[in-house]
Amino acid sequence: MSQRLSFMEKAGYSCGDAAANFVFMTMVLFQLNFYTDVFGLSASTAAAILLWPRLWDAVFDPIMGVLADRTNTRWGKFRPWVLWTTVPWCVVMIAAYTAPDPSWGWSTGMVIAYAGITNTLLMTLYSMNNMPYSALGGVMTADLNERTKLNSYRFVSVNVAQFIVGGFTLPLVAKFAQGHDRAHGWQVTMTIWAAVCLLLFLVTFFTTKERIKPVVETHASPKQDFADLLKNGPWIALVCYTVFNFGMLALRGGAHYNYYHHYTDKAAMFDFVAALGLTTPDPAGTGSLADALGYIVHGTRDNLASSNVADVFNSILNMAGFATTIVVIMLSAGLSARFGKRTVATVAFGLSTLQACAMYLLSPTDVWGMLGLHMLGAVFYAPTIAVMWAMYADAADYSEWQTGRRFTGMVFATIGFSLKAGLALGSAAFLWLLAGFFGYDTQAPSAPNAVEGYRVMSSFVVGALFAGCFLSLLANKLDKRTTLKMSEELAERRLKAGVAPNAV
Repeated sequence: MSQRLSFMEKAGYSCGDAAANFVFMTMVLFQLNFYTDVFGLSASTAAAILLWPRLWDAVFDPIMGVLADRTNTRWGKFRPWVLWTTVPWCVVMIAAYTAPDPSWGWSTGMVIAYAGITNTLLMTLYSMNNMPYSALGGVMTADLNERTKLNSYRFVSVNVAQFIVGGFTLPLVAKFAQGHDRAHGWQVTMTIWAAVCLLLFLVTFFTTKERIKPVVETHASPKQDFADLLKNGPWIALVCYTVFNFGMLALRGGAHYNYYHHYTDKAAMFDFVAALGLTTPDPAGTGSLADALGYIVHGTRDNLASSNVADVFNSILNMAGFATTIVVIMLSAGLSARFGKRTVATVAFGLSTLQACAMYLLSPTDVWGMLGLHMLGAVFYAPTIAVMWAMYADAADYSEWQTGRRFTGMVFATIGFSLKAGLALGSAAFLWLLAGFFGYDTQAPSAPNAVEGYRVMSSFVVGALFAGCFLSLLANKLDKRTTLKMSEELAERRLKAGVAPNAV
């Protein structure tokens, strides 16, 4: 059944996940090192603060799914949650990245408690906003191709946000830290990102509409919803995939940060940045826009110990990767329609496994090789991004196809559970593995044993997690033929029941 969405609605919907990624990508790329370097916490304490709030968030996601499925307002079930959480999200986002000032006289225990509480609140608000937001995409249209296009818009916007976060956060932190300290730089930068989030969430709320209504309204118990999900083989495969995928993202973020800051040769990075015209020997700076954004390395090749060269180099690689991802997402939009979502994703994850392992072969001075591998990894990974979220919506359709009841919120909530569990385990596992196998000490991040750990984690461990994604998706039986058959039969049921969504 053709059910097209306007450009404005697709673009407006995409703004919501762009906003979420100002928190998500900061968490994936920098939060681990924020707690060890800015808060000054030990590896084990930082691991606990990263692990427990995210595990709580994972447990809270199904609760949120139950609430969302049973929400009934004039705006729909899922859309109002985007509005209700907007202001609290922005306030807590700033608080979570505000380090207690030493002049406050807080004890170590108070600092740890503050970090744990603010991170828990941020993760809870993330669930209250992003789980209904994700489910919203499953009820805006029943058209499979439109649903994939909607998620393509969504993940172009996501990667624009990730481009901004990955490319500008560290330079801005360093810029605002001048004359203050790195904690001040983080607070100002996150205040800017919070203001952007506020605007983007409001755009999403005012430009979207829920259309798909269940043939049978959800009156069953949450226990029955979950029992029905356990009969959903594609959902089980996607849960496993999600744990591996988001565990990989969290672990890779911490590993790559340390890889570029402690393994990569600073002189080689300086030469790379200088070739782009982003250095100056003048301590006063250049007065350019790049300097205002923190993208100019001050100093010379012989005096780099305290420079921001690693921040700038890391950010350039992030920007190159995200820019490549955006281009590939747009170019690969038709792949899933031609070959099927599962085929596209499994091939992409197989190639990503090989790319990740190749990173171990790079020498500290091979900065151009690092750039090339980073961009190649983006080419391989990009096609999976949009199709995977469309596959989650397919899993919700599969439950309705099996049981005659639709519980989109529960499907996305339990996927959210596995997402948060993966993030929690990925971040904590990075610190546990470094400490357990490489003797990692947060006070000696450049020790030879720690540096070897960063290399192994950035390559072989990331590759193993990609392989887990590949194997999980092989177990998903929702191929192209099955999804088309399922879509046609569900459309017939809705027409007969008189709840077919309005075409636009």
